[in-house]
Amino acid sequence: MDTAGLAPWLRLARAAIAYERKLQLAGALAPPPAAVDVPPDDLVGAERRAWSSVEVERRVAADLDILSRLDVSVLTLASAAYPALLRQIPRPPLLLVVRGDPRALAMPQLAIVGSRNASHGGRETAAEFAAALAAAGLVVTSGLALGVDGAAHTGCLDAGGVTIGVAATGPERVYPASHAGLARRIAADGGAVATEFLPGDAPRPHHFPRRNRIIAGLSLGTLVVEAAVRSGSLITARHALEQGREVFAIPGSIHNPAARGCHRLIRDGAKLVECVDDILEELSWAPPLAARMAECGEPRPAAAGENASRVLAAVDHGPTDFDTVVRRTGLEAGVVSAVLLDLEMQAWVCKSAGFFSRRR
Repeated sequence: MDTAGLAPWLRLARAAIAYERKLQLAGALAPPPAAVDVPPDDLVGAERRAWSSVEVERRVAADLDILSRLDVSVLTLASAAYPALLRQIPRPPLLLVVRGDPRALAMPQLAIVGSRNASHGGRETAAEFAAALAAAGLVVTSGLALGVDGAAHTGCLDAGGVTIGVAATGPERVYPASHAGLARRIAADGGAVATEFLPGDAPRPHHFPRRNRIIAGLSLGTLVVEAAVRSGSLITARHALEQGREVFAIPGSIHNPAARGCHRLIRDGAKLVECVDDILEELSWAPPLAARMAECGEPRPAAAGENASRVLAAVDHGPTDFDTVVRRTGLEAGVVSAVLLDLEMQAWVCKSAGFFSRRR
C-alpha cells in the first residue's frame, strides 16, 4: 500500500499518551496523504517527548515498512471513509488497517458472537442465523475466533453474503492461525478483515476486549449465540449496550453452562431471539424482496416419502433417541430408520452420540 501521510497517525497510535488525549490530538491531524509528519501545536512537555522518542521513531519506521508490503488499506479517524457508526462510540480507534474492501465497514451490520468452545448445535445455529441475515441484506460481523465466530463467518459466506472479521492482532497475522484461509476468503468475497492493532502486535489478553468494542461499534446490534457467564461475548454485549445498540440472545438448555451467559443477558433486558425475524423486527429492517419471497410458505422435507413429516414431528430440537421416534410415530423401526437417514441427508435432522435432533 501507499503509506504517504501515515507517519503522524502511526506516531500518535504508538506514543505513550493517554487515549482520551490522543482523540483530542487526532483532530489536529489531516487525513492521509495530506498529513504532515510534524507534532501537533498543542503537544506539551511529556507528550512532545513521547511523540518524538527513539522507540516511537523505530516502531513507526518498521510499521511503514511492513504496511508498504501488505495489500491493505488504512482508514484514519479523519478519513471520509471511516465507518460512521464506529466514529460515534466513546473510544473509537484512531485508525483501522483493513484487508479486503474497506467499503464493507460502512454497510449495515449485525454482530454474531459466542463461545470459542461452542457446542455442535451452537455452531449450527450461528451459521444458520448468519445465512438468514445475509439473505436479509445485512453484513455479518464477528471476531474471527474459533467456535461461534468462525461458524458465523462461514455461514454468511456460504450463503453468498458479506462478512467482516475484526482481529485482535497486527495486520500481518491471523489469530488463530487455523483461520488464515477463512480470513483470505472473507477479504476475497467482498468483505473485510479489520484491526486497530499495528504490525508486530501479538494477540495479548487485553487486546480482545478492545477488539470487542469495535465489533459492537460497527454493528446495529449484537447477537449472542452461546456464552458462559464470564466470557468475551458478554463484554461485546456490554459494549453494545454502552454504545446504545441492540443486544439479542438465543436461549439454550438450563443444563448447558454455555447458555447461562445468554440467559443472564435476557434477564437483564436483551431481546430473546428464536428466529431471524425477531432481530429484523427489532431493527425495523425490511429484507430484500427475494428473501421475503423465499420465506413464503412452510418449508417441508423433500422426497423423503409420505412419512417424512410424521417422523420429523417426532424428533425434538433436543436429543431424541431412536426408540422414542418409533414409539411416537407408530411406524416400523425399519421405516423410521430409512426416513431418518433421508432427513439427515437433507439436513433436517442431525445425529450425534446415537441421538437425533431437529436442525430447523
